[in-house]
Amino acid sequence: MLRFVPALIIATALLLVPVIWVGLDHLLAEDDYGGGGIDSGARIEIEMLRQQVESLNARLDGMEGALNRVESGQGMALQPGPEDQAFRQSGPNDILDAYAQLVFIADRRNVNREFTVLTSRYLVSKLGRPREDLTDKCQSITNQRLADLLVLEKVGPVRVRMLKPAAESLRTVFEKIKRADPDLYSKINTSGSLCTRLIRGSSTSISNHSYGMALDLNIDGHLDNLADGKTQLGLTILADFFRAEGWVWGAGFGREDSMHFEVSKEMFDEWFEAGLI
Repeated sequence: MLRFVPALIIATALLLVPVIWVGLDHLLAEDDYGGGGIDSGARIEIEMLRQQVESLNARLDGMEGALNRVESGQGMALQPGPEDQAFRQSGPNDILDAYAQLVFIADRRNVNREFTVLTSRYLVSKLGRPREDLTDKCQSITNQRLADLLVLEKVGPVRVRMLKPAAESLRTVFEKIKRADPDLYSKINTSGSLCTRLIRGSSTSISNHSYGMALDLNIDGHLDNLADGKTQLGLTILADFFRAEGWVWGAGFGREDSMHFEVSKEMFDEWFEAGLI
């Protein structure tokens, strides 16, 4: 009788996985988490559920192998592996800790589908070069017209040096985050805004940080790794608010940079035509 217990467990799990996925699909299909006014607690629960489904799939693979060994006489009992123990110990996560947890970026190539990324060639045509001799190290701006458009301000939880309209837009983003999710707001840190340099790895393309139209953010001081296809859960939530205000998220770049947020071409053109820059 005991030899049938693993088979029953696996059969039950196989029935549960589709049910969980259907529930996830239903939740995720509802207006992309509800846009900027999302319930972050619910978003975190969804991501945790996704991780548990992946863990359950891993357990099923191990259990099927163990069952095959039992049926072939190579073993008499299923022993819990490391993934089993981790799954048993996984329980409710404190929201404050969960914001910094790493998750995979879903459909990252389409996260900026509504907007156009500003190219350095376009920015040079509109504002000129920030300085003539650029390297991959931060330097000062020598373009006086551009320098006169910059402000140094504390905006929400961070201090930035940016173009004035960009700083004002950023203030709106942070105000909305603070109202909707004060816990997440309290965890926001910056890894820098203005930095006059080339895009690292390029000998010609100028970083949008050079024009005061980009900033890097992190959750609770934990820096996100570049180009690993994963990001902090809190950054995925922040991205919803930035997208609603016309910002581009670096998670969608060819070389994923999920700490990076920058002004979209659409927003830049609006400011330029209005004479704000």
